[in-house]
Amino acid sequence: MDLSLIKQQTFMIIDQLLKISKLTSNDIFILGCSTSAVLGYKIGKRPSGQIAECIFETVYPVLKNVNIYLAVQCCEHLNRAIVVEQDLVKQYGLEQVNVIPEKNAGGSLAAHAFKHMYNAVVVEYIQAHAGIDIGGTMIGMHLKPVVIPIHFEENKIGQATVICARTRPKYIGGDRAKYTQIKNE
Repeated sequence: MDLSLIKQQTFMIIDQLLKISKLTSNDIFILGCSTSAVLGYKIGKRPSGQIAECIFETVYPVLKNVNIYLAVQCCEHLNRAIVVEQDLVKQYGLEQVNVIPEKNAGGSLAAHAFKHMYNAVVVEYIQAHAGIDIGGTMIGMHLKPVVIPIHFEENKIGQATVICARTRPKYIGGDRAKYTQIKNE
């Protein structure tokens, strides 16, 4: 697999999503990734540390540069728990759990993130403002309601299909309600 192509595809998608989602400082960005799917295999069948490193090292600095928190979803063996930085836990009042993601229990990307994020910890639940799902890892449970899917013409990283989303506040009321301008609209 061409790592430079994977890096290019990842950067293009993250760049487009950041422009569309209009995230602001200290918002949360969830990333779910099957490195096996990137290589063209079923989820969990060929985990790759190289693919994990390539994707993480592309996404993490971009988000850091714009003060957006990265949250990396683990696989189902850790109940899709999330690797985050300790600062995010404090800011959002989240509860840390005691587990260390590994390649075969958590996934390659979560394991890599845990080792390379600043003060990484794991939490069970989060409500992110936007995210990328690489390979069908089901990040939806970690997005705030209301989720708005975003479709790009180029929707692959390696062999994996990519699904992107942003969120917006709920509209409540009815016919007589008036609404404010929402930052994500």
